[in-house]
Amino acid sequence: MITNRKTVPLDALLAFREQARLSGKTVVHCHGCFDIVHPGHIAHLQYARSLGDVLIVSVSADGQVNKGADRPLIPQELRAGSLAALECVDAVYVNADPTAVELLEVLQPDIYVKGREYEKSADPRFIAEKEVVTRGGGRVIFSSGEVVYSSTTLIGRIKSHDRFNDEKLSRFRDRYSLDDGSIHRLLARAAGRKVVVVGDYMLDRYHFCLATGVAGEAPMMSLRAMQQKDYDGAAGVIALHLAGMGASPTLVTCLANDETSAAAVMRMTAAGVDVQAPRVRRSTVCKHRYVVDQTKLFKVDDGAPLPADSRVDLQLAERILSAAEGADAVIFADFGYGTITSGLLDLVLPELRAKVPILSADVSGRQSNLTRFRNFDLLCPTEREVREIQHDFSSGIGAVVWNLLEATQARQAMITLGKQGLVTFDRTGLPEGARLRSEHVPSLATDCVDALGAGDALLAAATLTLAAGGSLQAAALVGSLAAAIEVQQVGNEPVTAEQILEQLGGEQRTARVA
Repeated sequence: MITNRKTVPLDALLAFREQARLSGKTVVHCHGCFDIVHPGHIAHLQYARSLGDVLIVSVSADGQVNKGADRPLIPQELRAGSLAALECVDAVYVNADPTAVELLEVLQPDIYVKGREYEKSADPRFIAEKEVVTRGGGRVIFSSGEVVYSSTTLIGRIKSHDRFNDEKLSRFRDRYSLDDGSIHRLLARAAGRKVVVVGDYMLDRYHFCLATGVAGEAPMMSLRAMQQKDYDGAAGVIALHLAGMGASPTLVTCLANDETSAAAVMRMTAAGVDVQAPRVRRSTVCKHRYVVDQTKLFKVDDGAPLPADSRVDLQLAERILSAAEGADAVIFADFGYGTITSGLLDLVLPELRAKVPILSADVSGRQSNLTRFRNFDLLCPTEREVREIQHDFSSGIGAVVWNLLEATQARQAMITLGKQGLVTFDRTGLPEGARLRSEHVPSLATDCVDALGAGDALLAAATLTLAAGGSLQAAALVGSLAAAIEVQQVGNEPVTAEQILEQLGGEQRTARVA
């Protein structure tokens, strides 16, 4: 048996075959593409090995795989290596000929094993192989083992993943009557809706750099700054999303007496956002991201959380309650930088709950706490966030969310799952302790340019949809569309209603909820 390196050239393979013949061993041969080695292949090879003493497997070279322009998926060296790693395989050879005929002529196996699908095959290539084996005194046995798989079928399923998600999304939309017309009408009703956004403002500053090598004084990367671009982030971009979707947003936040905050107010005011912000920070919170060739290398945070201050809470509460008069929704976005405190929530939530139809919230960062948002209509955390809140990393997501909604008495939640999309959970109208109603909305994505801000776009669009009278399922669809658009572009760019309708109609699957 070849023990060091099972993948061998032809001369070594023939020498191995001759040694087995002289030892009186029965040599079994299998041949194929073996593009993805799956359980069916393993069962087939184990069965073949049970028929004799030695199993030789030949693999079609890359240039001889005629299963489509994009096949094989796995290069010949890796396919051969995967087979050589199997205990039941004694030797592997990469065959550069169009069929196994030439190899069978010189190898002359005692048994040639093919899958059962070849038993009645009229393929002239296989007929020629069969004739060579029988002429050399060997036998052809047909068996696939007991587990039936197909590399082509598996690869087809992988390629059809997007089509599967399309079909699943189509069934979801049909189930809740979410045709294009209904989404158009919802977005039309959303125009002019008054929405208040409460939370931390941050500036996202992208430093686009050129990697010049390794620095001389230490083993660290050396970058050359090429371009810098600023984006309004956190609660700021949520308000900008709402303005882009046609709403009338007010942003209540804490800013600084510096040029960065002044410029942010000018930008957001020009975009249609009413900014209400006491200047109580020492400096504007800024997150610096260093990017090389569209890859983020690292992030540097500039700015500290505000200390709890009852005077600031009173200033913010006055602005929030004033802006909430006649509001359709209030969004709380806690990024852990001190704008939202327990004291502030105690001041505003009782009155907001009494007079505002929709309250929603999301958090980001270890300083924030989603459980402070009690009796809300919608919570939008990621799966990781909700598990960290509950300190539960093993239970099913349904159980974890049930505990969250019980603890907060929130009515509904959207839990984002990254590339897997999101799951909605609804306890509205259910008896105490009943199982939550849930729906999975698949990802609308096949590519992600920049995941920053996807959750903000989702929160803004979903809340606005609810404020316009849409269902939780409609909010999930519109929110997913907005998030998909957001991650198609670099940085935190506001999403517009026109983009959502275009994404809906064009079925552009080029983004990921993240």
